[in-house]
Amino acid sequence: MKTIQTDVAIIGAGTAGMGAYRAAKAHTNNVVLIEDGPYGTTCARVGCMPSKLLIAAAERAHEMTSSGPFGITLEGSVKIDGKAVMQRVRSERDRFAGFVVDTVENFPEQDRIKGRATFVDDNTLQVDEHTLIKANRIVIATGSRPAYPGFFNQAEDRLIVNDDVFDWQDLPESVAIFGPGVIGLELGQALHRLGVRVKVFGIGGAIGPLTDPNVKQKSEKIFSEEFYLDTEVKDVSISKNKDSVELSFKNLNGEQVSESFDYLLAATGRRPNVDNLGIENTSLTLDERGVPIANPFTMQVGDSNIFIAGDASNMLPLLHEATDQGKIAGDNAGRDNQAKAGLRRTPISVVFSDPQIAMVGMTYRQAEDRYGSCDCFAAGEVSFENQGRSRVMLKNKGTLRVYAEQGTGLFLGAEMVGPAAEHIAHLLAWAVQAKMTVKQMLDMPFYHPVIEEGVRTALRDLHANLRLGDAIREHCIECGPGA
Repeated sequence: MKTIQTDVAIIGAGTAGMGAYRAAKAHTNNVVLIEDGPYGTTCARVGCMPSKLLIAAAERAHEMTSSGPFGITLEGSVKIDGKAVMQRVRSERDRFAGFVVDTVENFPEQDRIKGRATFVDDNTLQVDEHTLIKANRIVIATGSRPAYPGFFNQAEDRLIVNDDVFDWQDLPESVAIFGPGVIGLELGQALHRLGVRVKVFGIGGAIGPLTDPNVKQKSEKIFSEEFYLDTEVKDVSISKNKDSVELSFKNLNGEQVSESFDYLLAATGRRPNVDNLGIENTSLTLDERGVPIANPFTMQVGDSNIFIAGDASNMLPLLHEATDQGKIAGDNAGRDNQAKAGLRRTPISVVFSDPQIAMVGMTYRQAEDRYGSCDCFAAGEVSFENQGRSRVMLKNKGTLRVYAEQGTGLFLGAEMVGPAAEHIAHLLAWAVQAKMTVKQMLDMPFYHPVIEEGVRTALRDLHANLRLGDAIREHCIECGPGA
């Protein structure tokens, strides 16, 4: 077995791993990047990019079939060619993934090691049966994989995860989707709009990543009007037929029914890939899921020489978060001194449904946990149903809720379902990161007529609900960060 001595060893060549590699190389040339699977990030191969390709096709089909209210009708019916849809998804997916593969393969050959790495101790990794790596510092960037309850396996070969969808040669006739989170909502609505019979099921009432009960309620109503959605399905059983999966469940009318689907799509979350790394051979402190507990500003695990980044970290599983975490972890691993806090940006997440869902900064649940006991945060709201530009475009569905600190008026965050959420989320995230107050935000320009005028309406409502001044600030000082 070959032995290598290096300054930094990085496990995983995805988004976080590549970021860590580049950052570490700025400090030392002695860096190795270990990967046991195909090159290409989760986003490019099975995540954000292929899903957006499917959504783009679905949006085009929906536009063509829903133009009647504008006085525009098509002669005959719209034909959806499932094979052509999936051909473009696969072709463009491969193109995006190819760019990533090219990037990694342009790294020096001596820096790239293929195989599965496992910990021997805090400073030693074994890669398959061929290489022993002695590293001064190690970065775990092993990503995540789909996770689902064991009883889903009763669907046998009719059980799929989102990774499988993007290899389809044609669109199926029907799919049952479990998990109305980000993946389930995006794929469920897209497949429905492409003519697939879809039912989306959940347990516990969750929808997307939302925590604000008002926005959750509005979202469930909106999506339920378009396709079958039950966020609290009961009495589910699964059985495999010859070429289908049979589901028995209690429907929205409370009746026990059975229905056959071509596939059961498990969209019930992802699990960090840390369980097969030999973590038990290290001194690392783990959380209840067996994931190393890291400082979110340095990505260092305790005071060890090990760092963790990306989906493996059990933090926000988003590409921009993986990029930032990888850079921070690699920068600190490349140094031979105390870890430094890196730039952590305001949290921002988007669900590319229609209407879109977005969350920015502090969530409603986080605000409740931090400020609720002392009544030190306020909320403002706007409905997009009668918002001018939204109504003109017949995109007038949804609501925006914004939150701020009592006493100071510091803007904290927002949750929304509605039109242009991906763009509104960026504006609000910038305001959070700039530590703006609600008054400062209201002093910003708003053009007419634009959807963003709804943001101003929500901020005005929020400002009216704020109690400002020294007395309130003094009362809330134990709860809030202050402006």
